[in-house]
Amino acid sequence: MTAEVNGSQRLEVDADEPGWEVDPDDESGAAVVATVGRQLKLRREAAGLRAGEFGRLIGYGEDLVYKVEAGKRIPRPEYLERADSALKAGGLIAAMKADVEEVRYPKKIRDLAKLEARAVELLSYGSHVLHGLLQTEQYAWALLGTRKPALSEDELDRAVAARMARQEIYERCPKPELSFVLEEMTLRRPIGGTMVHRRQLERLLEVARMRNVAIQVMPNDRWEHSGTGGRIQILKFGDGSAVGRTDDEYGGRPVTAPAQLRVLELRYGTIRAQALTPRESLAFIEDMWGEG
Repeated sequence: MTAEVNGSQRLEVDADEPGWEVDPDDESGAAVVATVGRQLKLRREAAGLRAGEFGRLIGYGEDLVYKVEAGKRIPRPEYLERADSALKAGGLIAAMKADVEEVRYPKKIRDLAKLEARAVELLSYGSHVLHGLLQTEQYAWALLGTRKPALSEDELDRAVAARMARQEIYERCPKPELSFVLEEMTLRRPIGGTMVHRRQLERLLEVARMRNVAIQVMPNDRWEHSGTGGRIQILKFGDGSAVGRTDDEYGGRPVTAPAQLRVLELRYGTIRAQALTPRESLAFIEDMWGEG
């Protein structure tokens, strides 16, 4: 619906827009949303406004106001900005935007993003799909859309948004060292169709030219291949600690023991040596892009 506020046209708002549902299994995230909701309700009531009046004032439906205040709906940044202005909170409500928007993403993705944000070095070998830090938004949408059972629109929206948010790692200073080994078949699989595939190859070329990033391709004809056990991920931190994971050992669980990490690093180093060099890989991807 639309309405007027001080003579200006108000936003049309869908109270059931996907991507801002509270995950009932995310206790810490739900607690943040519930706290924000209580604060909004207390301030609204202190201002002598009913839920419907407040909703009309900020351009949202009464039902959404109740959901937000009950901790059942994550308020969008613009909701908090309008509420701050309407309730004359002096920026205190608007300041909650960062915390609220963060909990929009699934907890396991938030935990991964926090680890990546601390890492000084990332090593990744992927056997089936591109690493999330390399994916374009369109590629991520198409890839996650193939999951079975199918994700709901809300789950898909959250997953893609979280994956794109993790790519802030490229803006960090000092920049972490990032190393990726990609299978040729993964690069050739046209996830999302021809145009999405071409844009994904362009993105790989952009990232591969960054000075802190090394992308290597494992050609299909390399029969001597130490990556047949599946993906390998290793994150190293400034204090000398690290965490790693591989598909075929340790139950696929994250490991931190030095002996286990040495096994993963040895295997990853061997895979890198068997793949094309970064310079050769850049030329390889350029040739693939030219074939399109």
